Amino acid sequence: MATLSIRDEDRTLTDPKEIGDFLAPFGIWYRRFEGDELPSTATNEEILAAYKAPIDELMAEGGYVTADVINITPEIPGLDAMLAKFDKEHWHDEDEVRFIVKGSGLFHINPGDAGPVFSVEVVAGDMIKVPQGTHHWFHMCQSKTIQAIRLFQSKAGWTPHYTQSKVDARYIPMCFGPEFVPAAN
Repeated sequence: MATLSIRDEDRTLTDPKEIGDFLAPFGIWYRRFEGDELPSTATNEEILAAYKAPIDELMAEGGYVTADVINITPEIPGLDAMLAKFDKEHWHDEDEVRFIVKGSGLFHINPGDAGPVFSVEVVAGDMIKVPQGTHHWFHMCQSKTIQAIRLFQSKAGWTPHYTQSKVDARYIPMCFGPEFVPAAN
């Protein structure tokens, strides 16, 4: 399950309802989907078929027209350069919708004057929608593994627009999920 952290307030939320209630005023929704774990050898087509019902529901609800699967593993050539595109504060012209199938990652949200910067660690079974125009950035957790279904209103609108604010530099990524390993002293 997701973990929401508001570091400037030294506050952490782990209850799915509390997380959803916290995110709602920012236009972000969070949902939890409990399903059978797929084999690690599942193809993108098998993943999309296994989650067809919730995908169809989300597509109808949000006006999304296409879905795909992204698979990130440490073995991907040039992974650090690829991830560097998303670890700086940016926004998109359309919603960023993710349904996590495997692994974990950390969305940082900067709501500006509407509230403090916070992060949401998502793990398998978590669904999140970060609305268009929301300032955010993303980090991978230690395993550098995530498999997620992505929904798009138009693939052309998903280009990141960087803010150059440097707010992201003040928040070192901290994942707390099942793969969290505290640093040795």
